[in-house]
Amino acid sequence: MRFLIVTGLSGAGKSQSVKYLEDIGFFCVDNLPPALIVKFAEMCSQSKGVNENIAVVIDIRGGKFFDQLQSSLEEMLQAGYDYEILFLEASDETLIKRYKTSRRKHPLAADGRIIRGIKAERRKLQALKEKADYILDTTNMSASELREEISHIFVKGGKSEGLMINVLSFGFKYGIPLDSDMVFDVRFLPNPYYIETLKKYSGNDEGVREYVMKWPAALEFMKKLVDMVEFLIPHFIKEGKTQLVIAIGCTGGRHRSVTMANLLSQTLKNNNHRVITEHRDIEEETYR
Repeated sequence: MRFLIVTGLSGAGKSQSVKYLEDIGFFCVDNLPPALIVKFAEMCSQSKGVNENIAVVIDIRGGKFFDQLQSSLEEMLQAGYDYEILFLEASDETLIKRYKTSRRKHPLAADGRIIRGIKAERRKLQALKEKADYILDTTNMSASELREEISHIFVKGGKSEGLMINVLSFGFKYGIPLDSDMVFDVRFLPNPYYIETLKKYSGNDEGVREYVMKWPAALEFMKKLVDMVEFLIPHFIKEGKTQLVIAIGCTGGRHRSVTMANLLSQTLKNNNHRVITEHRDIEEETYR
């Protein structure tokens, strides 16, 4: 029996993860009181009608019951039941945006300040995070990318260790992404914005890509960027880093940065790295 405990920060994607786990054959139970874990594991192991893959969601919604989790996990091991922990997290900025979009109240935000609830939850979950077998940072993940990562770990037998690389294009006029680990400026390249036939398109379109990459400086920049990132990746992994956010910016975040982000992402994927691509500001400016 594979027994998975799904936990993490409120708003980080636990509910979506459980749906995807169900899709790949897990029997899932949401918001199980920690004191019932051992009993539930015993019932599952003795019942022939229950799937061999079990997932339970346990988080701070349990209130005071959540404080019993550590002792319950010790009882699990003493009873001979192995377990794995999937921990989901995201940046403060992302969690705040998600809460404001959903208009939900954070479980620990008694005074209504979402950020205070998030910080209190981080402190409360720190010990559990340190025990986690898998840590997924969903800051820059779309729903489909989260599904793919769940499948990567629990179907394909992949590892969440190593590095999840987020390649992010953006426009400097809208600000540098706060969660960036590395920031690159490609405003030195000729701007398709000033080419009337290309202005309304983006770096996702062939004409813009061809224009941006026809310049020798663009080709040399990409080669040096890939070489540097490939050099750094094993060093980041050695230091225990699980996510790397590479931000590539141009003026508006629509042409040059998108082209470069796509090319870097594809090159890293071809080199067998796990990569998520996001174009933060591609729709900020529309042209008729």
